[in-house]
Amino acid sequence: MQPLRFPLLLSLAVLSITGFGWAEGAGSPAPSQPPVVASAGLTLYVSTAGRDTWSGTLAEPNPAKSDGPLASLERARDEIRKRKAAGDRGPFTVLIRGGVYCLPRTFTLGAEDSGSDAGDVVYGRYAAEKPVLVGGRKLVGFTPDRDKILKADLSVQGLKGAAFRQLFFAGRRQQLARYPNYDPQNPYAGGWAFVEGKPVELWDKIPGEDQRTLKLRPQDLRNWSNIEDAEVFIFPRYNWWNDVIRVQSLDRAQRTIKLAGNASYEIRPGDRFFIRNLREELDAPGEWYLDRKTSTLYFWPPAALETGDVYAPTLEQIVHAQGARRVVLRGLTIECCEGTAVQFRDCSRVSVVGCTIRNVGGRCQWDDAAVDVVEGSGNAVRGCDIYEVGSHAVRLSGGDRKTLAPAGHRADNNYIHHTGVFYKQGVGVELAGVGNMASHNLIHDCPRFAILYSGNDHRIEFNHGRHLDLETADTGAVYAGGRDWLTPRGTVIAYNFFHDMYGFGWEKGRWVSPHYAWGIYLDDNAAEVTVYGNIVARAIRGPIHFHCARDNTIENNIFLDGTLQQVEMNGWKDYSGFLDQMAPAYEEFIKLPAWKKYPGFQSGGHPRDAVPMAGNRFHRNIFSYHGSQAVLYRFNNLRLPTFACDNNLAWHAGQPVRVAASQIAADVPPEKQWEKWQSLGFDRHSLVADPHFVDPAKDDYRLQADSPAFRLGFKPIPVEKIGPYPDPDRASWPIVEAVGARELAPKIEAGKE
Repeated sequence: MQPLRFPLLLSLAVLSITGFGWAEGAGSPAPSQPPVVASAGLTLYVSTAGRDTWSGTLAEPNPAKSDGPLASLERARDEIRKRKAAGDRGPFTVLIRGGVYCLPRTFTLGAEDSGSDAGDVVYGRYAAEKPVLVGGRKLVGFTPDRDKILKADLSVQGLKGAAFRQLFFAGRRQQLARYPNYDPQNPYAGGWAFVEGKPVELWDKIPGEDQRTLKLRPQDLRNWSNIEDAEVFIFPRYNWWNDVIRVQSLDRAQRTIKLAGNASYEIRPGDRFFIRNLREELDAPGEWYLDRKTSTLYFWPPAALETGDVYAPTLEQIVHAQGARRVVLRGLTIECCEGTAVQFRDCSRVSVVGCTIRNVGGRCQWDDAAVDVVEGSGNAVRGCDIYEVGSHAVRLSGGDRKTLAPAGHRADNNYIHHTGVFYKQGVGVELAGVGNMASHNLIHDCPRFAILYSGNDHRIEFNHGRHLDLETADTGAVYAGGRDWLTPRGTVIAYNFFHDMYGFGWEKGRWVSPHYAWGIYLDDNAAEVTVYGNIVARAIRGPIHFHCARDNTIENNIFLDGTLQQVEMNGWKDYSGFLDQMAPAYEEFIKLPAWKKYPGFQSGGHPRDAVPMAGNRFHRNIFSYHGSQAVLYRFNNLRLPTFACDNNLAWHAGQPVRVAASQIAADVPPEKQWEKWQSLGFDRHSLVADPHFVDPAKDDYRLQADSPAFRLGFKPIPVEKIGPYPDPDRASWPIVEAVGARELAPKIEAGKE
């Protein structure tokens, strides 16, 4: 995999580190879905030309202007409540006409707003029109301030004391004034300051270091007057994710900043950061600053103000459903809020279908998402376009871990890109609990994972994830850990295509990419996962990684072009450091009837006695790679008698197949390592041969009819089913993929401390 670099191509280039959003229509062709039509039951209409005193049964005002559509979703909801109280069982449909609806408060739905066996309650777009639900306000009244900077008095617009953290112009998220400035020519490695001091080894323990103090380099000490209002955006120590923390004080003599709260980890020399919310740093197009004391907004628009509208979020959430069932949001555009855009809590059979959700989530917060499904059952996010989100795109949680009763939530056929604008652990889809699914999604340009999962019995299938892990280290395309001895048993990862996992981190005194990333990552005792029929290509540390993972089945996959190795397995020496978490969970769950279905859980024994990284199986996989220094397997602390692998096909482009394991002496030459590996009892029936792909230069990894893999029992992977599919409920079709890491350049330029 080539390193990445991003030159300045277009002013609309949108990368998750910038916080810039997307222009109207960018990456999104016209909606493909058919309009929601009036149902046999009650149909109400909502319009920007409506009035809440009208009946809502007309799609447009009558000639006398005495009746017509309603003006608000709340009025339509309340009318349905009234009809239901009078005995009307529905079905009920609310058709929303095109236009922008700035909601004064979160649109809430409860159990009383549920559908019934007569039909769902549907809130959908009218005909081919485009209704946009905005969790914010349009800002006006801009006047010149200085140079090209404008200002607006928000107190006269009903926003006195406002404290929003995002600003949007012409559909794009703008940059809160910062130092150093965002660097569009090098958006990941550029635009950073670095903590002063001599870098230290990542895993070394340093006496006296803390999580809220950083020292500025002399060139980074500037004349800031409002430092207590500023925030530090920092990747502390491990570069796993970032924090955004308010500044408590600045000691100019010592050049030290004290933060108002702890970062996730110790702050170390070389850690990258920037400081934002500084009026003095409003010095570039697209930057803005809000003086909260005077309620004055300062903004340097990147284009003439007449070319777009300015919006600021005023709501945390746009739609919230609690205890509802059989409700559908269909064909809507939902944007501009500070937290989660749409949340379903304890709902059943509630869905977001064919919606566009964008420019949401302005906080550096784990529990924000474009769509958040909490508990309940059978809820779905289907056919949506979701992008430019502050943290996660979709979070699905629910199900009973003791009984293993599934929640049955689904994220299906969505197009997700540019997640984690503010929180760099922000993923495409997160699955938690029991029995949820991520399927047929296209996910790209994420700072970390495409899919993160915990809990049990999830299905991750037919997804296409690419150009991932762009801003963090120790990462992968799909990830789970298992420090509780329970997670993620029963999960199936099948028929996905993951490729171009980069990783970004500190190495030998500079920030580099690619760095420290895998494809499928089974971390920290992840157990009893089935990985079947996947294609995983191009990751520096390899397509698959086991970190003390156990009892997993890896079968019928194609693993391609790991830079260093194709399979990396790093075992713990013992579990003693995690027994406080593992032992109580094992002792409780081993007694539960539902958990008898996991053979590895039943036979593995108590974690204090168990063999680390035991019971993993690799069968009928294809490994094909080119790098002259790459190895097939790299094992550390692996108990080989518990490891099984056979009937695999390995191809190192005609070069020797190498194995790096302690059981193979360092003086065994490369051309003898495969033979030595087989003499130890592994891969005895495996072949070294060209797999005969159809067109690997174009990522077409179908097998030609004469592939030797078929002799080993390899089954064809249904590549035609991977990724989104045409459907009346898709928000857009065909999908026009947005500009990102793939298009902007072949590498991320290495940054320097």
